[in-house]
Amino acid sequence: MAKMINLNIDGKKIQTPKGTTIFEVAKKANINIPHLCYHEDLSIYGACRICVVEIEGRPRLEPSCATVVEEGMIVETNTHRVRRARKMIVELLLANHPEDCLTCERNQICELRKLAYDLGIRELRFEKGRKYHYELDLSSPAIIRDPNKCIQCSRCIRVCSEIQSVGAIDFVDRGGRTQVLTFFNKGLNNVECTNCGQCILACPTGALREKTVVDEVWEAISDPKKFTVVQTAPAVRAAIGEEFGMPAGSLVTGKMAAALRMLSFDKVFDTQFAADLTIMEEASELVKRIKNKGVLPMITSCSPGWIKYIEHFFPKYLEHISTCKSPQQMFGAIAKTYYADKIGVRPKDMYVVSIMPCTAKKYEAVRPEMKNSGIQDVDAVLTTREAARMIKEVGIDFVNLPEEDFDTPMGISTGAATIFGATGGVMEAALRTAYEVVTGKTLEEIEFKQVRGMEGIKEAEVDLDGLKLKVAAAHGLSNAKILLEEVQKGKSPYHFIEIMACPGGCLGGGGQPMPTNTKVRKARAASLYREDRGKPTRKSHKNPAIVELYKEFLGKPLGEKSHHLLHTTYTKRTRY
Repeated sequence: MAKMINLNIDGKKIQTPKGTTIFEVAKKANINIPHLCYHEDLSIYGACRICVVEIEGRPRLEPSCATVVEEGMIVETNTHRVRRARKMIVELLLANHPEDCLTCERNQICELRKLAYDLGIRELRFEKGRKYHYELDLSSPAIIRDPNKCIQCSRCIRVCSEIQSVGAIDFVDRGGRTQVLTFFNKGLNNVECTNCGQCILACPTGALREKTVVDEVWEAISDPKKFTVVQTAPAVRAAIGEEFGMPAGSLVTGKMAAALRMLSFDKVFDTQFAADLTIMEEASELVKRIKNKGVLPMITSCSPGWIKYIEHFFPKYLEHISTCKSPQQMFGAIAKTYYADKIGVRPKDMYVVSIMPCTAKKYEAVRPEMKNSGIQDVDAVLTTREAARMIKEVGIDFVNLPEEDFDTPMGISTGAATIFGATGGVMEAALRTAYEVVTGKTLEEIEFKQVRGMEGIKEAEVDLDGLKLKVAAAHGLSNAKILLEEVQKGKSPYHFIEIMACPGGCLGGGGQPMPTNTKVRKARAASLYREDRGKPTRKSHKNPAIVELYKEFLGKPLGEKSHHLLHTTYTKRTRY
């Protein structure tokens, strides 16, 4: 048991384990200490000095995030000296910051702006004007980097290296010329960046944001020659309500469908239809690999950030990746072939929009591999945040909308598809189908809770009529790295691995509402599992619309037409 330390913070007598920081102790005691560079998921940096406190007996102010408590310590978090220091720091940051708050992407949710307001800064004592002006990095199809709004808190650098094990950005130069840059300033699209967008979620200002396509989508909706189709990912329904002031994890499936219909999309469909389709192909592929002694472990391919990661860092092991396209891309391919023919619309006149929790989906949609039908599968990808902006722009009262259903047939889905949005969900959905395909028996207990939860790597063993199927699920690319290193060493014990690039899975994607933290991720996951339990059908191969799709069009899983439209290849990329 850890030794306990006694201290006093703002007059409160507190006992806490040895090794705790002042910031952590204050937070548990409901004492709010302003901060910028601190982030609960990242290592301590201690550079911004916003969180300074006064400690009796010490001549200088100390950063509470980086100062460990000591026995008998007396701490004051809001003295005149402390408040004056914090205001000075924020005023200096503002003096070197662009004045475009009203049009900034982070308007209303900028941590710097909120901090300035909370600290009572109503005028600036320092001359406004930047010493240097930097060009925006527009190279990526997913993320825009604006160095002019960077306050050098390093949160983006730390999340990229510590949580994602990528290290695409870092500090360069010194003094007033210090910047956060990519390798040789090549731009995000020309280095190992996976487009996961976790840097966007970590950034306290507008220095990082998604590359928006809202205007293009409005133009397509307004074009009478375009038949616009929208699909919504599972994780969006458990998060978009937060953009309208609803509690974290509010399940708003029906309201979301109603709102999108009010935006004048011709059809409002559900990516979960394609998630069920993915399971049909992926579970069949897994069974085939096991029976034919193919390459194992087979690893999921739904997360485009993860795919870009393995292409850069472990290109020799691409044969382990399932050849299945992601649900987003399968949806686009089926919409522009099967569905277009069904309703008599020319594929080139159909405009498919995806609403995704993920910035990497923007990158995935423009990959050259994603046009096997002869035309781009998905035309535009909106993040959850972008979709919410469109709804707000029209003036829709989202919170009070009556619920509506998705259109058919590509709006019909199962509970297995819903849980795709949570880490371990793809694995669980695949097991529900694989078990029945292999054994021919009905799976009674369909919830594989061993692969649920927020642990970085989860393991399970499933008995498929004598075959002990060993599986693992990982989220966050640093955890993916651990599993890939086992594969690299020839020591992986698994048959099947699910990997999601973002912490928590898709529900923690880089395009989700802010804040996205552990508490919020858990609330969103609970919503998805709740929708799964409420679905009349909870196994992908039981989806009647999927059964009809194979009967009318695809033939069978892994068949010739499925292989052409729904499967893909990957690219070996270089390291920089």
